[in-house]
Amino acid sequence: MTSQSPDTPLPDAMDAGNSVAPTLLTPGRPFARPFELGAMALVVLLDQVTKALVRANVPLGDSRTIVSGFLDIAHVQNTGAAFGMLNGVDFPYKSFVMVAIAGIALLAIAAYGTQLGFHDRLARFGLALILGGAFGNLLDRAIVGHVVDFVDVYWGDLHFWAFNVADAAISVGAVLVILDTLGLGRRHASHPV
Repeated sequence: MTSQSPDTPLPDAMDAGNSVAPTLLTPGRPFARPFELGAMALVVLLDQVTKALVRANVPLGDSRTIVSGFLDIAHVQNTGAAFGMLNGVDFPYKSFVMVAIAGIALLAIAAYGTQLGFHDRLARFGLALILGGAFGNLLDRAIVGHVVDFVDVYWGDLHFWAFNVADAAISVGAVLVILDTLGLGRRHASHPV
C-alpha cells in the first residue's frame, strides 16, 4: 500500500471511509446495482410468462372473469402505443415504426438513469421498473408485432384500458420517479451546508 501525504486527495470518496456515495460517473462504478438489474429482469420474466400463459389459455378476444363486475383476464392484441393509442390505425411499416419508437424511448430512459446518483434510490428503482416494462413490451413488438394486454379492470360498463405486467411496472415506476422528484425517499445530510 502506498502512502499519501495528508494534502493529497483520495481518488474516491469511499476510499477515505467517507459515507458519501460516489456519483454515477465515478470510474469503475457500475451503471446499476444488482438489485436494480434483478428488478428489471424480474419484470421482464413475469411479463413474458404471464403473456405466454394468456396466449396459451385464453383465445384472442375472449376473457375469463376473476372478480365479477371488476376484473377479467382478457386476450387483447395491441399493435399501437400505450393505452391502445394508434391500435386501430394501420399504416405501412407500422410494426417497424412502433419498435423504433419503443427502442428510442428505452434508450432515452436509460440515458436519464445515468444522470441519477446512487443516493436517488427511489428514482433508480422506479427507472428499473420502467426499463423492465419497456423492454418486456419491446420484446413483444419485435418478435410478434404486437403487445398482449390482458388485465381488464372495469366498473359497470366503464372499462380502463387493458394492460399487462410491463404496463403496470412502467406506471408504478413513473409514480416512484415522480415521488423522488418531489423529495420523498431521499436521504438528507444531517448538517445542511
